Amino acid sequence: MEKILKVLIDAGVPAPSAAFISQTILVVFILLLCVCATFIAQRLIRGLGGRLLKNSRRGWDVILRRNRVFDRAAHLIAPLIVNFFSGSFPAYAQWISRGVVIYVIVVLLLIADAALNAADDIYRTFSVSKAKPIKGFLQAIKICLFIVGFILLLSELIGKSPIILLGGFSALAAVITIVFRDSLLGFVAGIQLTSNDMVRIGDWIEMPRYNADGTVVELSLNTVKVENFDRTITTIPAYAMISDSFKNWRGMVQSGGRRIKRAIYIDTSSIRPLNSDLFERFRKIEYLTDYLKTKETELAQSGRTGGADPAQGINGRHLTNIGTFRAYMQVYLENHPGIHRDMATMVRQLPCEGRGLPLEIYAFTKSTDWAAYENTQSDIFDHLLSVAPVFGLVLYQQPAGSDIRLAVGAVKSNENIKGSV
Repeated sequence: MEKILKVLIDAGVPAPSAAFISQTILVVFILLLCVCATFIAQRLIRGLGGRLLKNSRRGWDVILRRNRVFDRAAHLIAPLIVNFFSGSFPAYAQWISRGVVIYVIVVLLLIADAALNAADDIYRTFSVSKAKPIKGFLQAIKICLFIVGFILLLSELIGKSPIILLGGFSALAAVITIVFRDSLLGFVAGIQLTSNDMVRIGDWIEMPRYNADGTVVELSLNTVKVENFDRTITTIPAYAMISDSFKNWRGMVQSGGRRIKRAIYIDTSSIRPLNSDLFERFRKIEYLTDYLKTKETELAQSGRTGGADPAQGINGRHLTNIGTFRAYMQVYLENHPGIHRDMATMVRQLPCEGRGLPLEIYAFTKSTDWAAYENTQSDIFDHLLSVAPVFGLVLYQQPAGSDIRLAVGAVKSNENIKGSV
């Protein structure tokens, strides 16, 4: 500085102007030195970090580079250089010192933010991250760090101790509670969701209130993101999953079986006892052979054979087409390759409520995959609906427009016949 100032004065530059020019030259030199030093530091830190973590199987060095942890750490070299040259500007030494401290605080906050992001990315490389996500906790830590950083920055700007600011900070608690209401509620909800293992990344959940029906893709401090099966994204407040109810299908997936609970409706007017012809015809059906033998023995012991003509009376026991069909459905399900044999499998009658007699299938498929489940279920009902007429049963369905037109046409044809007669 003194040499530059002397050269300028010897060149005939006025002293005030020479002082300003010399200081400007020094400032430019310091800025260039900071830029060059930061660039070199980034190269060195990247190389050193890459060498230390190059053997990591999970690519930690790549994750740290992607989150710019090394690049932000290199910015700490600049305040050291500025502080070293601060003695050259005695009139501004105090402001330079404050500026250096503020710069260091900001850089440290940015480094902490990048490090926490990298920690979350590294944690996601482990399988436990799906069961115990930590993104919400890391976001809470970020909020605390930025609050502390803000207090330190403010105390440095006004030249007061941070303890004094913390004393007055309690008066803003109500305002902060209102401003950060969702964050606070989300933080508490996030702790409950993870500690109670209520939801994980990859879980299939249903929450009708928010039109959510799909897979959880992200758990954060404030929200839970669900990718619906139509590829839309539903964002649910984390605290809503504590205050409201939702369905988690994880248990179904882990059990290895998905439930079928659907009924076939039989027209009650088609239900009748078996006669000898039907009995002999059903003997030839593979799935009914053992059932009919057992029933024939039971009926013989009760004093009435399975081949007796039910028209002779209603006393005693006799088989029906609906009962035989129900037995056939049971054996068919037990032998179907897509049904899980270690879980409940049954066919049951439900109460008649004006839509025929429901025969409900209650069983579990071996596959929990949606497409495989639907294929198995459709295959079962395709077969059962097609064989119901073999048992003399009529499937119930509400009258359609074509049925009404046929009925009206039959009435008109009858009227025409009567008129012609």
